[in-house]
Amino acid sequence: MTTMETAPSIVPDFGDEDSDRKIAFVCSKGSLDMAYPALVMASGALEHGIETHIFFTFWGMDMINKKTMGNLHFSPVGNPATHMPAALAPLPGMQAMATKQMKKTLEELEIPDVPSFLEHLSDMGCKMWACQMSVDMFNLTKEEMYDQLDGILNVTDFIEIIDGAQTMLI
Repeated sequence: MTTMETAPSIVPDFGDEDSDRKIAFVCSKGSLDMAYPALVMASGALEHGIETHIFFTFWGMDMINKKTMGNLHFSPVGNPATHMPAALAPLPGMQAMATKQMKKTLEELEIPDVPSFLEHLSDMGCKMWACQMSVDMFNLTKEEMYDQLDGILNVTDFIEIIDGAQTMLI
C-alpha cells in the first residue's frame, strides 16, 4: 500500500521587517453577504500587525451609513450559492427569510453584527475611509456616517495613502 506525501506548504517570504506591509479593501457592495469578507480579512490582517485600510464606495456606503449599517440584507436572487431553486428566490418574503437565516448563523458563530465589527476594527487600528464621490452621490453628511471614520477622501488621496498596499476589491 502506498501513502501519499503532503507537499510542503509554501509560505511567502515578506522579509524580516513585516511592519511596512499594507493591505486595503475596497467595499463597493452593501449587502450582508458582501460586508463580511472585507471585515473578516481586515481583522485577520490587523491581528498579524499589517497596516489595514478600508475604503467604502458606491453601495458599500450602506456599511457605514448609520441608517442602514445595522440592517443590511441578503438577497438570494441571482446567487447560486444559496442552493435555492431560482424560481423561489424572487418570491415575496424570501429576502427576509434568507437575511434572518444568515444573521442567525452569524450570531451562532459569535460573529458580531456590522456596526460592532466596525468598532472592533477601529479599536484594532484599522483606517476607514468614505469615498468623496459616493458621499456626494448619495447626499450624505459626515454626521450620517459611522463616527469612527478616519475621513472622507477622493480616490486620488486614497491611492496615495495606500501606496504599496495589496488591494482587494470586494
